[in-house]
Amino acid sequence: MSSIDAAIAIAKENSFVLLQIGHRRVALPAAQVAELAPPVRLHTFPHATPLLAGVIVRRGRVVPVVDTEPVLGGKSPLSHRFYLIANRRVGNESELGAIPVNGECELASGEMQPPGMDRPAYVAGTISVGQESVDVLNLDAFSTANSAAANESHGAEARP
Repeated sequence: MSSIDAAIAIAKENSFVLLQIGHRRVALPAAQVAELAPPVRLHTFPHATPLLAGVIVRRGRVVPVVDTEPVLGGKSPLSHRFYLIANRRVGNESELGAIPVNGECELASGEMQPPGMDRPAYVAGTISVGQESVDVLNLDAFSTANSAAANESHGAEARP
Protein backbone atom coordinates (compact mmCIF):
# COMPACT_ATOMS: atom_id res chain seq x y z
CA MET A 1 0.00 0.00 0.00
CA SER A 2 1.42 3.37 -1.00
CA SER A 3 1.55 6.29 1.42
CA ILE A 4 -1.26 7.99 -0.54
CA ASP A 5 -3.46 4.89 -0.21
CA ALA A 6 -2.70 4.75 3.50
CA ALA A 7 -3.59 8.46 3.92
CA ILE A 8 -6.90 7.94 2.09
CA ALA A 9 -7.73 4.92 4.26
CA ILE A 10 -7.02 6.90 7.45
CA ALA A 11 -9.08 9.86 6.20
CA LYS A 12 -12.05 7.57 5.49
CA GLU A 13 -11.72 5.89 8.87
CA ASN A 14 -11.59 9.23 10.71
CA SER A 15 -14.36 11.08 8.82
CA PHE A 16 -17.81 11.43 10.35
CA VAL A 17 -21.09 13.06 9.38
CA LEU A 18 -22.55 15.06 12.27
CA LEU A 19 -26.33 15.27 12.29
CA GLN A 20 -29.17 16.54 14.43
CA ILE A 21 -31.85 14.00 15.40
CA GLY A 22 -34.53 15.48 17.61
CA HIS A 23 -32.70 17.51 20.22
CA ARG A 24 -29.53 15.44 20.04
CA ARG A 25 -26.38 15.78 17.96
CA VAL A 26 -24.86 12.45 16.88
CA ALA A 27 -22.40 11.18 14.27
CA LEU A 28 -22.17 8.39 11.72
CA PRO A 29 -19.00 7.16 10.05
CA ALA A 30 -18.89 8.95 6.69
CA ALA A 31 -18.08 5.69 4.91
CA GLN A 32 -21.58 4.40 5.82
CA VAL A 33 -23.44 7.39 4.39
CA ALA A 34 -24.82 6.76 0.91
CA GLU A 35 -26.59 10.10 0.38
CA LEU A 36 -28.75 12.86 1.80
CA ALA A 37 -32.21 12.83 0.27
CA PRO A 38 -34.94 15.47 0.33
CA PRO A 39 -38.05 14.77 2.38
CA VAL A 40 -40.32 12.55 0.33
CA ARG A 41 -43.54 10.76 1.16
CA LEU A 42 -43.17 8.33 4.03
CA HIS A 43 -45.22 5.21 3.31
CA THR A 44 -46.62 3.75 6.53
CA PHE A 45 -48.41 0.46 7.00
CA PRO A 46 -49.47 -1.78 9.89
CA HIS A 47 -46.51 -3.75 11.26
CA ALA A 48 -44.93 -4.95 14.51
CA THR A 49 -41.32 -4.08 13.71
CA PRO A 50 -39.84 -1.93 16.49
CA LEU A 51 -38.29 1.37 15.40
CA LEU A 52 -39.63 1.19 11.83
CA ALA A 53 -41.40 4.43 10.92
CA GLY A 54 -42.24 3.25 7.41
CA VAL A 55 -40.47 3.24 4.06
CA ILE A 56 -39.51 5.71 1.37
CA VAL A 57 -38.86 5.03 -2.29
CA ARG A 58 -35.48 6.35 -3.41
CA ARG A 59 -33.96 5.74 -6.84
CA GLY A 60 -36.40 2.90 -7.44
CA ARG A 61 -35.54 1.13 -4.17
CA VAL A 62 -37.68 0.70 -1.08
CA VAL A 63 -35.69 2.04 1.89
CA PRO A 64 -36.81 1.40 5.49
CA VAL A 65 -36.92 4.50 7.70
CA VAL A 66 -35.62 3.97 11.24
CA ASP A 67 -37.60 5.81 13.91
CA THR A 68 -34.82 7.02 16.19
CA GLU A 69 -36.94 9.37 18.31
CA PRO A 70 -38.02 6.87 21.02
CA VAL A 71 -34.39 6.02 21.71
CA LEU A 72 -32.54 9.27 21.06
CA GLY A 73 -34.80 11.69 22.81
CA GLY A 74 -38.28 12.51 21.69
CA LYS A 75 -39.80 14.66 19.04
CA SER A 76 -38.14 17.76 17.70
CA PRO A 77 -40.07 21.00 17.39
CA LEU A 78 -38.94 21.14 13.75
CA SER A 79 -40.13 18.81 11.05
CA HIS A 80 -37.39 16.76 9.44
CA ARG A 81 -35.51 18.47 6.65
CA PHE A 82 -34.17 15.42 4.83
CA TYR A 83 -33.30 11.75 5.11
CA LEU A 84 -29.78 10.53 5.68
CA ILE A 85 -29.50 7.23 3.81
CA ALA A 86 -26.80 4.91 5.11
CA ASN A 87 -25.56 1.37 4.60
CA ARG A 88 -26.30 -1.01 7.44
CA ARG A 89 -26.16 -4.75 8.11
CA VAL A 90 -29.23 -6.72 9.03
CA GLY A 91 -28.15 -10.25 9.86
CA ASN A 92 -25.88 -11.32 7.02
CA GLU A 93 -27.43 -8.90 4.55
CA SER A 94 -26.37 -5.36 3.69
CA GLU A 95 -29.14 -2.87 3.02
CA LEU A 96 -29.87 0.83 2.97
CA GLY A 97 -31.68 2.47 5.86
CA ALA A 98 -32.90 6.05 6.22
CA ILE A 99 -32.91 8.31 9.27
CA PRO A 100 -35.05 11.49 9.38
CA VAL A 101 -32.76 14.43 10.17
CA ASN A 102 -34.07 17.79 11.32
CA GLY A 103 -30.95 19.97 11.34
CA GLU A 104 -27.85 20.67 9.36
CA CYS A 105 -25.26 18.00 8.61
CA GLU A 106 -21.55 18.63 8.60
CA LEU A 107 -18.42 16.62 8.00
CA ALA A 108 -15.96 16.28 10.87
CA SER A 109 -12.65 14.54 11.28
CA GLY A 110 -11.36 12.95 14.42
CA GLU A 111 -10.27 9.76 16.02
CA MET A 112 -13.13 7.74 17.44
CA GLN A 113 -12.67 6.79 21.07
CA PRO A 114 -14.24 3.63 22.51
CA PRO A 115 -17.62 4.10 24.17
CA GLY A 116 -17.88 4.34 27.94
CA MET A 117 -18.94 1.23 29.83
CA ASP A 118 -22.34 2.80 30.56
CA ARG A 119 -23.15 3.61 26.92
CA PRO A 120 -25.91 1.69 25.08
CA ALA A 121 -25.07 -0.88 22.38
CA TYR A 122 -26.05 1.52 19.59
CA VAL A 123 -23.12 3.81 20.52
CA ALA A 124 -20.00 2.65 18.66
CA GLY A 125 -17.78 5.29 20.26
CA THR A 126 -17.38 9.03 20.65
CA ILE A 127 -15.55 11.77 18.80
CA SER A 128 -14.54 15.18 20.05
CA VAL A 129 -15.81 18.17 18.09
CA GLY A 130 -14.48 21.31 19.70
CA GLN A 131 -15.47 21.07 23.36
CA GLU A 132 -18.32 18.65 22.65
CA SER A 133 -18.22 14.85 22.88
CA VAL A 134 -20.51 13.36 20.20
CA ASP A 135 -21.80 9.78 20.19
CA VAL A 136 -21.08 7.80 17.02
CA LEU A 137 -24.07 5.62 16.17
CA ASN A 138 -23.77 1.96 15.27
CA LEU A 139 -26.73 1.50 12.92
CA ASP A 140 -26.17 -2.25 12.80
CA ALA A 141 -26.86 -2.50 16.54
CA PHE A 142 -29.43 0.28 16.69
CA SER A 143 -32.51 -1.65 15.63
CA THR A 144 -31.82 -4.90 17.46
CA ALA A 145 -30.47 -3.39 20.67
CA ASN A 146 -33.35 -0.97 21.07
CA SER A 147 -36.40 -3.10 20.31
CA ALA A 148 -37.29 -3.29 24.00
CA ALA A 149 -36.80 0.46 24.47
CA ALA A 150 -39.10 1.19 21.54
CA ASN A 151 -41.75 -1.21 22.80
CA GLU A 152 -41.64 0.35 26.27
CA SER A 153 -41.86 3.91 24.95
CA HIS A 154 -44.80 3.03 22.69
CA GLY A 155 -46.54 1.07 25.48
CA ALA A 156 -46.43 -2.15 23.46
CA GLU A 157 -46.04 -5.55 24.93
CA ALA A 158 -43.26 -7.83 23.77
CA ARG A 159 -44.44 -10.44 21.30
CA PRO A 160 -43.24 -14.06 21.45
